[in-house]
Amino acid sequence: MELELNKEQLRLRSSARDYLKKECPISLMREMKDDNHGFPQKTWQQMADLGWLGIITPETYGGIGGSFVDLAIILEAMGEVCCPGPFFSSVVLAGQTVLALGSETQKQDLLPRLVDGKLILSLALNEPGVWCNPKETHTVATKDGNDYIISGTKLFVESAHIADYLLCVVKDGSAAGKLSILLVDSKSNGIETTLLDTLAYEKQCEVIFNNVRVPAENILGAAGQAGPFLETLQEQAAVAKCAELLGVIQAAFDQSVTYAKDRKQFGRAIGSFQSLQHHCANMVIDADGARFLTYAAAWKIAENQPVEMEAAMAKSWTSTAARKVTALAHQIHGAISFCDEHDLHLYYRKAKAGEVAFGDSNYHLDNIAGQLGLQGPA
Repeated sequence: MELELNKEQLRLRSSARDYLKKECPISLMREMKDDNHGFPQKTWQQMADLGWLGIITPETYGGIGGSFVDLAIILEAMGEVCCPGPFFSSVVLAGQTVLALGSETQKQDLLPRLVDGKLILSLALNEPGVWCNPKETHTVATKDGNDYIISGTKLFVESAHIADYLLCVVKDGSAAGKLSILLVDSKSNGIETTLLDTLAYEKQCEVIFNNVRVPAENILGAAGQAGPFLETLQEQAAVAKCAELLGVIQAAFDQSVTYAKDRKQFGRAIGSFQSLQHHCANMVIDADGARFLTYAAAWKIAENQPVEMEAAMAKSWTSTAARKVTALAHQIHGAISFCDEHDLHLYYRKAKAGEVAFGDSNYHLDNIAGQLGLQGPA
């Protein structure tokens, strides 16, 4: 297993950090939290020009054909500045879905426009009372001639209010209730989209499908065959979220060490006190463990190897690490970091939201135990 970044990846990491710190500083997150759109269009187009929107899209469809490790590098850099926008929903979730399941015609139509920044996509997966288990999907699609009729409610659909298309996961009535994914024009009659108030100021929506008519040709892949892919996507999304959380963890740690060196109390830097030294040491352990597990999982995905165990290990550790590191950062900073004017609470919010996305620590610990053959009580 190769965990060292190569020269190209080191350059990508450096350029991504430089660009984001200049064009997407943490202050942009503050500006965008009350903006309904959620991100500047100019920034989105710049990311497209840099090739980021096509980082893992093959050259055939206008992308640069990078690896999942390349994607993780960009996501980590985004986490360091709490970068707003529909990158995760469009590139990681929906883009991967189109690439894996779409017909050649669908891929030729959608992916080049996504890569060019002309198209925003969003995956409508989660539902009320359904968490991390697509098999419990309640939204149904019934066949009506050459169309499907979709009815149901989706929650926490990222950037649905500005998406051009929603990739809706449904129970397919024409396939014995098995899972299908339908490409739905967001302007279709019967769609009601409501922005939700979220902890990390992310633009997530409730989307109600009220007898929405969708052409049957808009199905991605074969009817009723989306289940296995969604399991794979959940694993990859968990690893991608770990990469984003790594950036959050690193930024909180860096700010804390700098503050501990500069802040004077009782005539000496507070970093000279043993309790704060131990806090910083514990933060390093959590951060390094998260980095190793995340990039080990990303490497296996890039090499098309099974990653179920590694993804669960990475998400379990990183979810816990993000919570612990940002909490310790607040302890080191003291009361000042709880003020709205201070940046640290934005990282805490991002860490808390990322902790539960695609399964929290306990969810993945149970997953690991199951893979080890350990059974719970009868």
